[in-house]
Amino acid sequence: SSEQVPLEAGMSQPLHTEGFFSAPAAQFVLPTFEEAPSGEPPDPKKCSPREYLEFYIFPVLLPGLAALLHEAEKKKCFEGKRNTFIASDFLTEWLYNKNPKRKDESFTELFSIPFVKDWLKDHPRPPVPLSLLISEEEASILIQSFWRGYRVRCDSEIQELRQWQKKLREERHINKVVQEFWTKQEAK
Repeated sequence: SSEQVPLEAGMSQPLHTEGFFSAPAAQFVLPTFEEAPSGEPPDPKKCSPREYLEFYIFPVLLPGLAALLHEAEKKKCFEGKRNTFIASDFLTEWLYNKNPKRKDESFTELFSIPFVKDWLKDHPRPPVPLSLLISEEEASILIQSFWRGYRVRCDSEIQELRQWQKKLREERHINKVVQEFWTKQEAK
């Protein structure tokens, strides 16, 4: 039977989350382990879950999480509720490029990674909302131009002009005339 270690036993200190999101990210420093703990590495198939985590997972994952926090801070993720930064994408790209088996290869972008390409073929991502792609200044210009157009269209003289144009189109059968024109053009 395999030895099971409760999750609480693997934590050296209790996790206190109060005030975590109120302070800047630079205040929180994760320990970075570039190498596994000293000593002989245990057999990965026979060691306890805690030993496996300490020798094989944390030395790779913790530097990635530290890089993730630094990148999130650069992208100003801690300043607002919504942003375009996707943490899982960053971590996937970082872990793939920092893999010791790929140390002599050049940097590979996320969407060029083979298993990511395969996954996205079957599970395409929805488009990014426009609100995340444009700046606040561009958004304010769009909103203001829409509002100005709405206010102008509400003007009684503009309403009268629009009604006249609509009536003119109906009387002259503009849609039919245009369709006939294109039919003749395609026949030539």
